[in-house]
Amino acid sequence: MLRFKSAPLTPHHNFYRRNGFSSISALSSEYLNAMINGYAKNGRLFEARKMLDENSQCRNVVSWNTMMAGYVRNDQIQSARQLFDEMPVRDVVSWNTLLGGYRRIGNSETVFRHFLRMERIGLKPTEFTLTTVISAISDAGFVSMVPQVHGRIICLAFDSNEFVGTALIRGYTKSGDQTALQRVFDEIPTKNVALRNAVISGYMDLGCVYEAHIVFENMPERNVVSWTSLLNGYVCNKKLHEAHRIFHQMPEKNVISWTVLISGYEQNGRFVEALKLYASMQKSRVLPNQSTFSSVLSACAGCASLVIGKQVHLSILKSSLKIDVILSSSLVDMYAKCGHLHTAVCVFESMPEKNLISWNSIIGGYARHGLAKRALEQFERMKKDGFRPDHITFISVLSACAHGGLVEEGERYFSSMEREFLLKAGMEHYACMVDLFGRAGRLEKAEKLIRGMPFEPDVVVWGALLGACTVHSSLEVGLYAAESMYKLQRDHPAIYSMLSKIHGVMGVWNRVSELKEMMDEMGAKKQKGRSWIESSFAIR
Repeated sequence: MLRFKSAPLTPHHNFYRRNGFSSISALSSEYLNAMINGYAKNGRLFEARKMLDENSQCRNVVSWNTMMAGYVRNDQIQSARQLFDEMPVRDVVSWNTLLGGYRRIGNSETVFRHFLRMERIGLKPTEFTLTTVISAISDAGFVSMVPQVHGRIICLAFDSNEFVGTALIRGYTKSGDQTALQRVFDEIPTKNVALRNAVISGYMDLGCVYEAHIVFENMPERNVVSWTSLLNGYVCNKKLHEAHRIFHQMPEKNVISWTVLISGYEQNGRFVEALKLYASMQKSRVLPNQSTFSSVLSACAGCASLVIGKQVHLSILKSSLKIDVILSSSLVDMYAKCGHLHTAVCVFESMPEKNLISWNSIIGGYARHGLAKRALEQFERMKKDGFRPDHITFISVLSACAHGGLVEEGERYFSSMEREFLLKAGMEHYACMVDLFGRAGRLEKAEKLIRGMPFEPDVVVWGALLGACTVHSSLEVGLYAAESMYKLQRDHPAIYSMLSKIHGVMGVWNRVSELKEMMDEMGAKKQKGRSWIESSFAIR
């Protein structure tokens, strides 16, 4: 026969003991609750529910709550809600369990609505209630509600609670309210490490690096989370030199701190340094996780290092880590950007589950290798599978059309962005369209598109037009593009080299000589042959 220990059955066991569930009749209830909890923890919800339904004589509110918690743990929130509605008596734990379940599935609106219901019936919230509500509305972006809940927290005298304060700090961070964040922190008399860590992260998220460092320096004790919060803050604020210094000062480094710094270098385009740091991590014998491998693969893709990419892939296969959809997408992206499109396709097709990132990677891979029609076929397949394209998807699609000379298709996809998917075209999308028209020799159409842009064109847009003028020897439009580009970045060597080519084709040799002299004076070097669009597209 199964034997269950009489240890606390739920996080709220002491709550029940304080409220009179220690009588003789409760002993049988305690045994029932242990049985329900044991079945639920092992995922045997049918048996757990059967125990609840067949023992109506000895079940109590704890029994109902334990069963409901089992449903929540197994992501069966609808069953938990039905059980909640059937309960003859509900206590604050019942409500907390339901609120926690809805927050778990990201239904923040329902969390707030049930919190209001709980308040209306006169049930006093606990610190768990309030932290759940604040976290839910913050995660959903309902930042205007944070001050409202804060007001209620003050009325309930929870404003000095460290756990509630930590949630409030994170809420005010997402709303961008530095003053409120500081006020919450100042008003809490005793500050634990978790609260101080939250303030450090909050300040860093708001770009207040100095304030975050002051809080860190004044901490009476620090843990690895404190150091990692500071490290991550410097990385997010693009202060990699300071981040590296903090990293070397850390008394203890774990996989998270290593991954934060590797990811920081990778995201800032310093791919070789990211790979060197990964090599140092291997020597330290800290085992990488999925996030580490994903960042390293992105660094391999960024510097087209196929050899290291293959070694990393082998390390992943040798490890006991699960190759999840994020890691698989990173492999697809790495192989595609390193020139092994066939391997990228094999990895993509073997994925049991795909997400938008993996679809974008394979579409981008086909586009980058000039296989325009294959890229568009994958785009249509993606839509049929129920995935909604984003801005990055359309950059890949439009780039494919440009490289494949598919002008009509490109125009159709460009117009469908806002019409069909409610996506506003950005600078990169316009640059792709200018490149599309330019490669096809439709310079007047490209120029017209630029003049009609809803924002001022950047160097990449003008560069795409200037490059097209070089190919098609259009001196008039080329001069216009060069002058516009000169206003934004006068020392860019492409301006002079491309104008030199145009004048050379037109036979204006004296002007070619002048431009070459100007390039020599500036120390400008001839750039490698590369599309203007690829310069922005290749790092995605």
